[in-house]
Amino acid sequence: MNAPLVPHPKIDQTERVTSIAVLAVGGQGGGVLTDWITDVAERNGYRAQSTSVAGVAQRTGATIYYIEMCPDRGRQPVFALSPSQGDVDILIAAELMEAGRAIMRGFVTPERTTLIASSHRIAAVSEKIAPGDGRGSSQEVRAAALKAAKAFISFDMERIAVEAGSVISASLFGALAGSGVLPFPRESFEETIRASGRGVEASLRAFGKAFDRAQTGPQTDDVPLGSGHQPESEDISLRPFASRISGSPKLMAGWQRLVARVDALPEPVREMARLGLRKVVDFQDVAYGGEYLDRLAQAVNRDRESKGFAFSVAAAKYLANTMCYDDVIRVADLKTRSARSSRVRREVGVADDAVLQVTEYFHPRIEEVCGSLPAGLGRWIEARPGLARWLDGRINKGRRIRTDSALGFSLLWLIGGLRRWRRSMLRHRVETAHLEQWFDLALSRLDTDYGLAVEILNCRRLIKGYSDTHARGLSKYDRVLSALPMIEGRADAADWLRRLREAALKDEKGEMLEGALKTVASFAPAAS
Repeated sequence: MNAPLVPHPKIDQTERVTSIAVLAVGGQGGGVLTDWITDVAERNGYRAQSTSVAGVAQRTGATIYYIEMCPDRGRQPVFALSPSQGDVDILIAAELMEAGRAIMRGFVTPERTTLIASSHRIAAVSEKIAPGDGRGSSQEVRAAALKAAKAFISFDMERIAVEAGSVISASLFGALAGSGVLPFPRESFEETIRASGRGVEASLRAFGKAFDRAQTGPQTDDVPLGSGHQPESEDISLRPFASRISGSPKLMAGWQRLVARVDALPEPVREMARLGLRKVVDFQDVAYGGEYLDRLAQAVNRDRESKGFAFSVAAAKYLANTMCYDDVIRVADLKTRSARSSRVRREVGVADDAVLQVTEYFHPRIEEVCGSLPAGLGRWIEARPGLARWLDGRINKGRRIRTDSALGFSLLWLIGGLRRWRRSMLRHRVETAHLEQWFDLALSRLDTDYGLAVEILNCRRLIKGYSDTHARGLSKYDRVLSALPMIEGRADAADWLRRLREAALKDEKGEMLEGALKTVASFAPAAS
């Protein structure tokens, strides 16, 4: 549920200094917003000063901007250079977790602070590096904000800005004006935007929408924050790539045949199968989608309705993820799609008629190169360690490729086009062999221990990513399944495999997994 708009009195501006802190990350226009706030204060006969303190890479360049203002009484006031605990009147956070950081640092107090925060999320580095779901709880931040702030205004200001064709600084400015906490008229805020001279119309649209929302309170069209966690069945990697499918008549006919096969599946399996099929076809081609449904049919034909087809649902999800592994071809393909270019322009705030320079970073190893070669040649090189080391010394280097240039874009586009030969490459042969081993292992336990079979499928979640990340995930997968002989036959075998998987996802080094494996080993003789 969205936070209610908490009423608040206007700040008494007759004498004392008003302090405003703005917390924003790189690219959100925090500096622009600070300049606007300073300008609107000066337009209304105030003296104002702004400063900024650059942040760290943990929050993608998070910066604290600080403004102090007071009515001009004919004497020079003494302004502070940075916010202090318990001494902030207005805290503006351009993202929800920045509001959480401000609360933790003591900038938000119930006696004084009006907290204005966008409800959207930008994952911190600590959240991204977690092997599993490392996202912090948005609901906990919201609950803390309601307790810590005198007034709390929160809705999705990023979405408002995007819909208006602007950036979030404009909607944050509108929320500040709409809150009524500053004694300045709306026209004065709008005049400040007009005086900036850049993107005025779009900024005014975002400003106006946020102004109205701040006055009327959050509406039901906001994206629910919930706990910040999604169930495993809602894996973002399986969401549709587009709302509409298009292609040649021959391809569309093949696609419709696949869709018909999905529609014939049991109802609990259809939705996940649709998403998986779309992902697999996007990764390779229609024929690859047929292979996906052939494998899924093996699960469905042996599954049980009394179990809700849980095995088949898990198979629909993880077969798709396994068949769509990240290789050099996939990375190059994604980086040269027009949709990505449009997204980068939108996120950076660059107009369509402006020049945008994009630099892609690549660091290939000999393993990636061999995986992209015909299977015979790739194995021949891997079988000769001396040659592989010699080649790796010349290949294993960081490279910067400018995809805004014809040469750089063409290079990646050609690599992405190699997918028509992907089935003959070493990486595909290796991935397919591993897939069949994993899937056969799960199918072989389906009749004797249904829950364990489902958990074996779920263990595929451990393998993801590219290069070193993929290698670490594969190592954890092998270690988790190494416990299978020790737990098979126990009534709680499925539960123990789930615990081992979750332990593997807790930390990158695998220390928790090692502890869990030792626990399993301690009772292994009882299972023999």
